[in-house]
Amino acid sequence: MRVLVLGAGVIGTSSAYYLAKAGHEVVVVDRRSGPALETSFANAGGICPGFAGPWAAPGMPAKILRWLFARHAPLLVRPRLDPQQWRWLMRFLRNCSAERFARNKARMQRIAHYSKACLAALREETDIAFDHGTSGLLQLFRTEQELAGGERAGRVLAEFAVAHRILDAEAVLAVEPALRAAAVEFAGGLHLPDDETGDCHKFTVALAELLRRRGVLFKFNTGMKRFVRDRGRISAAITDEGALEADAYVVALGSAAARVLRPLGLDLPIYPVKGYSVTIDLDATVPAPRSSVMDEHYKVMMTRLGTRLRAAGVAELSGYDVSIRRSGPATVLQSLREVFPQVAAPRQTGALQAWAGLRPMTPDGAPYLGATRITNLYLNIGQGSNGWTQACGCGRVVADIVSGRRPEIDLEGFGVER
Repeated sequence: MRVLVLGAGVIGTSSAYYLAKAGHEVVVVDRRSGPALETSFANAGGICPGFAGPWAAPGMPAKILRWLFARHAPLLVRPRLDPQQWRWLMRFLRNCSAERFARNKARMQRIAHYSKACLAALREETDIAFDHGTSGLLQLFRTEQELAGGERAGRVLAEFAVAHRILDAEAVLAVEPALRAAAVEFAGGLHLPDDETGDCHKFTVALAELLRRRGVLFKFNTGMKRFVRDRGRISAAITDEGALEADAYVVALGSAAARVLRPLGLDLPIYPVKGYSVTIDLDATVPAPRSSVMDEHYKVMMTRLGTRLRAAGVAELSGYDVSIRRSGPATVLQSLREVFPQVAAPRQTGALQAWAGLRPMTPDGAPYLGATRITNLYLNIGQGSNGWTQACGCGRVVADIVSGRRPEIDLEGFGVER
């Protein structure tokens, strides 16, 4: 069967891998000049199933109100005359109840842990190199209140049988010795030893090259415009390079998916949430993290990727604008200066690379996977900030569905009907 995959980020390229492995003729289309040049380009680098969970949580509405007046806020809402933004916000707030949080967390844990297993198998099969690390994630708490929140999170993790440890201040330094140079003190931490790290862009580029050698066709500089629907199925995808026909179509367009699907009557609440990152080449003489550290105070993740450090964070609701506002990198750098001040010294950050990308967020946190009411149209969208963590599992699930096979995990809660 000929399958057209729309989008060459980590989600689309992973989908193409499993579709090609299942024996399909696969064509991947992307508007950019190569793979993983948008949301997958410079994300935080964490492969974190233990950390996977919805942003919509009990207490979040009060935090959002408090952050409105903070100089360095983890979440920024820039109101627009956009009904989709307000619709998304209302749905997000409705998902902040304890009951909905528990349900959504369970769904995200299910796909995240399955995806980690799929990534391990893919890595074994392909021997792809992407600055992979296996030293876990350390979440840092500066105050007793933050530590108490970490202890509550630990109880939730225990319910899902996720390996974790609550650490006191001295144990935090044992896990990550470079924190002894921090400009702030820590009340404790939460260590997730089984979480991993890696460069999402490197992975996707290497996987795309492997697929190209295996006969998968990549059509870059080809923007998706609309679908042609004919009697309950898609007959063609209209691009700015002409019509492309296939037997099946997989939408992996990230934040752009909502606009493409809406004319088909699939009005899904996926909204772009901008994140920022900075990447710094590390000096071997400067104390830097061995793995990945999450500063809970600013919600900034700092990850070692080989000889580089990636610091990423901020959630900004400002539509489809990908410009780099000063406030975004400023918050990321503020966290970095306080946690790893020597890494953030002027002589280190003089050549830093700043980046902004759009996370395709759903109000409840879970992605949309699989079939739609249009016979040959399939979805792999809405992974939000968990795209790198969930990519291989989501790709495997969608490839199984396209191939007529039953997926290996329960897909309750991932359909368009929810």
